[in-house]
Amino acid sequence: MSQEPKNIDALIIGAGPCGLFQAFELGLLGINSIIIDSMDKVGGQCSELYPDKPIYDIPGIPICSAQELIDNLLKQIEPFNPKIQLGEEVVGVEKIKNGYLVTTSKEIQFITKTIFIAGGVGSFQAKKLRLDTISDHEDQWLYYKIQDKNKLLGKNIVIFGGGDSALDWAIEFATDKDFVDDPGSQVSLVHRRDEYRGAPASVNTIKELANQKLVTLYETSTLRSFKTDNNHLKSLTLYRDGKELEIEADVVLVFFGLSPKLGPIADWGLEINKKSIEVNTESFETNHPGIFAIGDIANYPGKKKLILSGFHEAALAAFAAKAIIEPGKKVHLQYTTTSPKLQERLGVSKK
Repeated sequence: MSQEPKNIDALIIGAGPCGLFQAFELGLLGINSIIIDSMDKVGGQCSELYPDKPIYDIPGIPICSAQELIDNLLKQIEPFNPKIQLGEEVVGVEKIKNGYLVTTSKEIQFITKTIFIAGGVGSFQAKKLRLDTISDHEDQWLYYKIQDKNKLLGKNIVIFGGGDSALDWAIEFATDKDFVDDPGSQVSLVHRRDEYRGAPASVNTIKELANQKLVTLYETSTLRSFKTDNNHLKSLTLYRDGKELEIEADVVLVFFGLSPKLGPIADWGLEINKKSIEVNTESFETNHPGIFAIGDIANYPGKKKLILSGFHEAALAAFAAKAIIEPGKKVHLQYTTTSPKLQERLGVSKK
């Protein structure tokens, strides 16, 4: 490594909603941060898996899409201008006198006083179909995530899965007026069981849509084979009740869930419980002083994996980090509505 390590105050691992809000909370306290994410774009699971999915439980925002939430968070942190390094993974963390020596997959090193792990479920990959040669057609007609549902308008879509993501997307297509009104649009849901893992309300909705013939259900069914013509999907052969059933299809969407992997984080000596990092709820600090964990990857009694919970965790972690970065200096709670200092940091003009 030819370059000297760069000294910083705060390093955030993960550019999802909690990681972005962590940068905001640190910025309010006058702490600059750098965000690193192994993905090639900002947004974590929100942008990668369900950018168009509506979110209803963000305080003060009755409804927004997952991508709109990410866009708004990016807008919110603009005054602090945190550096965001994408397509890069933290591969090494070593305790040193002045904090931690961090090494990334691009052989860049930082000496940081604090680390915030906001990695969601960690490094993750979609669980894939196990069928010979089908992987050759990924991003042609086989998809494990949806980036623009409008590109699927007029398609005969077959969705595989029985969890929340599969149900949500089947419902999303079946109730989208533009999709329903297009004569070429169809949506089917294939599940290997007749019981679903999704929320009861979603299960009831999918059953009702099936009764209305807006969704075709193929329960206790698995994929046996497929037929293509010049790399275009023509049909799928399902196996059900000892018989084969051939159905027409243009697009296959697979939502079997994620296979989360902590990756290098597992080797940092943190207290880990079922792929989550144990923290205390006073500061969301881990068993290593100066290393915090927030969002889905953090675990504590009563933990609820909600974005709004992660926002709360980020706020308390930021105050705890301030005491580490500036030891002995009292940290006063201030409000953005009345504090001239906070308004100055936010770039709010005085009236």
